[in-house]
Amino acid sequence: MNDTAATAPEVVVVFGGRSEIGGELAARLAPGATVVLAARGTEGLEPLVARLTEAGAAAVQVVVFDADDLGSHAQVLDRIVADHGRIDTAVLAFGVLGDQARAEAEAAHAVAVVHTDYVAQVNLLTLLANRMRAVDRGRIVVFSSIAGVRVRRANYVYGSAKAGLDGFASGLADALHGTGVHLLIVRPGFVIGRMTEGMDAAPLSSTPAQVAEAAARALAKGRRQVWVPRTVGVLAFVTRFVPQPIWRRMPR
Repeated sequence: MNDTAATAPEVVVVFGGRSEIGGELAARLAPGATVVLAARGTEGLEPLVARLTEAGAAAVQVVVFDADDLGSHAQVLDRIVADHGRIDTAVLAFGVLGDQARAEAEAAHAVAVVHTDYVAQVNLLTLLANRMRAVDRGRIVVFSSIAGVRVRRANYVYGSAKAGLDGFASGLADALHGTGVHLLIVRPGFVIGRMTEGMDAAPLSSTPAQVAEAAARALAKGRRQVWVPRTVGVLAFVTRFVPQPIWRRMPR
């Protein structure tokens, strides 16, 4: 490694730069780093750019990123590396909740939710893992959910996508073991934010800031997974024993 590479700021990329959780985590990783916000559009990100700058980022840049355009993922990565150097920490914060009722009536909507929340994540994770493995270092943060632990009838489209993502990320973490690349899976319960606006908060809810704080601590400790809050992990275990007739009536 040359001296320039050794002294260059760490490069942190948030894929889904408009995400509340992604923005909160970026603020915690910002000091001394070059932060790249990869978002579908660049408009409206000025407040977050200003916040990250105030948080101590060496530089903050915005790049256009469409998670659903799988063919563009490699090109976006190439551009980031060309402009800023290799990616040290990648945060995959994009995703959609979708409309369960619509998804049950319209197959195209169900597929769109799964495409964004699972297929697009798998594509980007594979590209990132291969590039980081090639240089024997890097960190990846994946956001799963308690919704994927045991899928509920009330939101089975979103839950099934999270279940698939969790399984893929768990397997990828094992595949990366010993390579110098670390993957963290964050599993929050109900998050009170823009995505869930208008919905009744579930027990053991958290805020984007709380999820980000837990993720930042787990990342610093090199942990493989973290539940937010920690008691959600206990709840996830208990759900395995709920009889199916009761489970199918559980709310979102």
